[in-house]
Amino acid sequence: MRLILLGAPGAGKGTQATFIKEKYNIPQISTGDMLRAAVKAGTQLGLEAKKFMDAGGLVPDEVIIGLVKERIKDADCANGFLFDGFPRTIPQAEAMKNAGVAIDYVVEIDVPDEAIVERMSGRRSHPASGRTYHVKFNPPKVAGKDDSTGEDLVQREDDKEEVVLKRLQVYHDQTEQLIGYYSDWAKSGVSGAPQYVKVNGLGELNAIKEEIFAALK
Repeated sequence: MRLILLGAPGAGKGTQATFIKEKYNIPQISTGDMLRAAVKAGTQLGLEAKKFMDAGGLVPDEVIIGLVKERIKDADCANGFLFDGFPRTIPQAEAMKNAGVAIDYVVEIDVPDEAIVERMSGRRSHPASGRTYHVKFNPPKVAGKDDSTGEDLVQREDDKEEVVLKRLQVYHDQTEQLIGYYSDWAKSGVSGAPQYVKVNGLGELNAIKEEIFAALK
């Protein structure tokens, strides 16, 4: 089961990725984790990536693709793998295709922007315990206060509406084009094309999970 998960930040990819990983016994591969591991291991590609990272630049796509090809040879990828947050751009998707990295399914979790803004900007947390709330979906007993200690709840920087809107804009500018890219490739019927699955990310977690599993037959 070789998968790519697509969807805007806050669409629920992380939650569904956990379900998919457990069901199919496959690792979730993020480029950040992969880069850190390669740098730590001191591999040739890791050292090359480190030069760009130390200079504050972006690691070039060819280095990333090289790392991906190395990573999917690892023993834990025997049953497949799940890419989350990669590829981010059409050139990365093209490079992956040209490198012969086979993908069985591309799963898009579709959630409208306004629902994502409501979902993320309503989150509140109690820093000391890690307890989380939502002003609408899971409110504390007393507004703005932790249920157990009565201490103030905080809104994480990443969850502030203006930050969420910025992240969504980056997604629409850079990553959303992948939806067209992969769905067109899937429709083409060309040998080696992945299957494309689009699920509605609004609704109950288990219902979304079951819809994904039903599609991944």
